[in-house]
Amino acid sequence: MQSPSVAELNDRAREVFRQIVDSYLATGAPVGSRTLSKLGALGLSPASIRNTMQDLEELGLLAAPHTSAGRLPTQLGLRMFVDGMMQASEPSEDERNLLDSGLSGGAAIEDVLARTTTVLSGLSQCAGLVLVPRREMLIRQVSFVALSPQRALVILVGADGSVENRVVELPEGVPPMALEAAANYINARLAGLTLAGASDRLATEIAADRAMLDAMTAQAVATGLAAWSSDGAARPVLIVRGQANLVESSVDLDRVRQLLGDLEDKEELIRVLELARNADATKIFIGAESQLFSLSGSSVIAAPYRGPGGQVVGIVGVIGPTRLNYARVIPMVDYTARTLSRLVA
Repeated sequence: MQSPSVAELNDRAREVFRQIVDSYLATGAPVGSRTLSKLGALGLSPASIRNTMQDLEELGLLAAPHTSAGRLPTQLGLRMFVDGMMQASEPSEDERNLLDSGLSGGAAIEDVLARTTTVLSGLSQCAGLVLVPRREMLIRQVSFVALSPQRALVILVGADGSVENRVVELPEGVPPMALEAAANYINARLAGLTLAGASDRLATEIAADRAMLDAMTAQAVATGLAAWSSDGAARPVLIVRGQANLVESSVDLDRVRQLLGDLEDKEELIRVLELARNADATKIFIGAESQLFSLSGSSVIAAPYRGPGGQVVGIVGVIGPTRLNYARVIPMVDYTARTLSRLVA
């Protein structure tokens, strides 16, 4: 069903609808005609308000959760409100300073992004989300730790200070001394290269007989590099912060449980965020507009951030209940995206 435009509503319907949405976003509770009439701002009797609410319900903008209850905005109604009626409020100076503070200190970009996302989560009272830029790690140091005769833990330290671990299967008969020799070779000959560059150099040196490695050590080196080269650069890293905010701000714990379960599905969550990659502005998904969150009734607000040349390198956003404060949170996500663009440019 297509949402009616604001222009299709008369002044009375617009004001009744606005007050119902404002009350719902503040409390999460249905709003009745008697409650609205007591506010006095409309200057209408409960009967007149009920008639207007009925008209809005027939348009698909309001719904009654129970026969005798008040009305709530539907997903369609929230979409019309966000697109045509909402008056956004820019982040305050204090909020901007807090978001900017996430950029200071820390060498690893993942740490900086995580801090900024934590601040965004706290300010919005939602869960903060960020996709880390897809960039190849430069090797600083590699270590091998034998776990069993045919398994080892490979520890990779990147030039940006990040650390990643992988458990790898070793060729049969690789001795501990070969693992030590493999680490020494990588650190001496391949440090400063990307994983792909390190693999290429290894192949070149072995072909030219310059690697000075025995067969077992060469296999250990190749296995260690392959642990990342197959998936490291191609798969973005998703950082989620502030899930506890969803519990603290919710009046519907069943929906929160569903949402927290949805957040565990990182691959689907990444697909939702990727839909904002080519957006000209902040992208808003309300309720069932995103299939992943149709059951939990959640909203996602996401915006791309850009690196050198204006190329999109990642997505930042928040997820929360459909009754979140859109007017405040949308500009906050937009500002965070611009802040991160300054970081990675």
